[in-house]
Amino acid sequence: MSMGALFLMGVFTVTVLIDMPIAFGLVLSCLAYLAVYDTAPMMLAAQQYVAGLDSFTLLAIPLFILAAQLMNGAGLTQRIVRLCAAIVGDIRGGLAVVAVLACMMFGALSGSGVADVIAIGSLLLPAMARSGYDKGFSCALVGSAGAASTIIPPSIVLIVYGTITDTSVGKLFLAGIIPGILLGISLIVVAIWQARKYNWAGGDPFSWAELRSALAGALPALMVPVLIVGGIRMGVFTATEAASSAIVYALLVGFFWYRSLTLRTVWESLKSTGEGSAAILLLIGASGLFAWILVAEQVPQALSQMLVHFTDSKTAVLLILTVVLLLLGTFMEAIPVIIIVAPVVMPVLAHYNIDPVHFGILLSINMAIGANTPPVGVDLMAACKIGGINMMQTLRPLTWMMLAMTAVMLLLTFVPELVLYLPRHVQ
Repeated sequence: MSMGALFLMGVFTVTVLIDMPIAFGLVLSCLAYLAVYDTAPMMLAAQQYVAGLDSFTLLAIPLFILAAQLMNGAGLTQRIVRLCAAIVGDIRGGLAVVAVLACMMFGALSGSGVADVIAIGSLLLPAMARSGYDKGFSCALVGSAGAASTIIPPSIVLIVYGTITDTSVGKLFLAGIIPGILLGISLIVVAIWQARKYNWAGGDPFSWAELRSALAGALPALMVPVLIVGGIRMGVFTATEAASSAIVYALLVGFFWYRSLTLRTVWESLKSTGEGSAAILLLIGASGLFAWILVAEQVPQALSQMLVHFTDSKTAVLLILTVVLLLLGTFMEAIPVIIIVAPVVMPVLAHYNIDPVHFGILLSINMAIGANTPPVGVDLMAACKIGGINMMQTLRPLTWMMLAMTAVMLLLTFVPELVLYLPRHVQ
C-alpha cells in the first residue's frame, strides 16, 4: 500500500480518535492528502464531493424517510404494535416478541434502524419496564431488532450500497427478505429464552376478534412493502419512484383512511426529513470523496493482490472481510463504511466470483451488528436514551443477541442460496 493511502487513513483515524464528526473527518483527511501530496488540484475535491451525490437513486433516501415520517404521523406505528400484540397473545415474554415483530414490520416502512428504534422503542420500552422486564435487556432487544430490520426492504443501507456498486436495488430488496426474517427469528428465540429464564410476563390473552380488528387497522401499513417491492420487481417503477409512490400512499391513507394526519404533522415530517436526509447525504458526499482517493491510490488492487496471495477460497475471503467490517462497524456508522469499503472490495468480489448482491446483504448485517456495538452503536444508543439507562447496562443481554445475529450471518455466508434464491427465481 502506498504512503499516500497510509497518510490518508492515518489522518482519518486521528479525526475519529478525537471524536470529530465522521463527515468532517473524511473531508479533512482528503484535503490534507491533496495538500501534502499535490496529486490533484483542490478544486477536484469539491467536484468529487458533488459527483458522489449525483445519482437519481439517492433521491429515494429522503423520499423513503418522508414516507416513514408521514406513516408514523398517521398512527401506523401504534396499529402495527397492536397487530403484533394480537398475534403473540399471552405467551411468556410476549412483549419482547412483540418488540421484535413490530421493529421488523416498521422496518418495512422506514428503511432506517434509528427511526425504527425511536418509533417502536417510544411505545414499547415504557410498557416493558412496567411489566417487569430488565431495562438493559429491553433496550438491547429493541436496538438489535431495529438494526436487523434495515435488511428488510426498503433499506436505506441497501439503496446506498446499490448506488455505489451499480447493483440492482430491486434485487437487493428481494435478497434482504429471507435474511431479515431469519434475523428476526433469531432475536425472537433469544427473547423467549431470556423471558422464560427470568419469568417475564406475556401480554393479553389471544383473541380472534382482537386479531381481526387489529389486522383491519394495520392492513394499510402492511400493503406498503407489497407496493414497494412488488412495483419494483414488476418493473412498474424504480426504487426512487417507489419512494414517491409511498409518500402519495401515506398521504392518502393518513388524510382519507385514518383521518389522523394533519397539515402540522406533515410540516413536522418535512422538517425531520430535511434534517435526517442532510446528515445522510453529507456523509455520502464526504465518503465518496474519500473512496475516490483510495481508488486513485490503487488500494483496491493492493487489497485484491494481498488476498489472492493469501487464499483462493471464496468463503475464506468473505470471512476475512466480515472480520474487517465488524471492526469498522464498532466505531463508524454504516453509510460511511459502505461508501468507503464497497469500491475497494468490488475488484476482490469480481476476482473470486462473489455475487455483489450476496456480499451486499452480508455487509448490511455486519453494519446492523455494528449499530449495536459500543462505543458508537447508534441504534443501541437511541434505545438507551429512550429507556433512560447507560449503555453499559445492556452489555450482558446484548452479547446473546449479537451472537444470534452473527450465527445468522455465518449461515448466510456458507449458504448463499438463502440470500440469492428470491432474486434469481422471482420474476
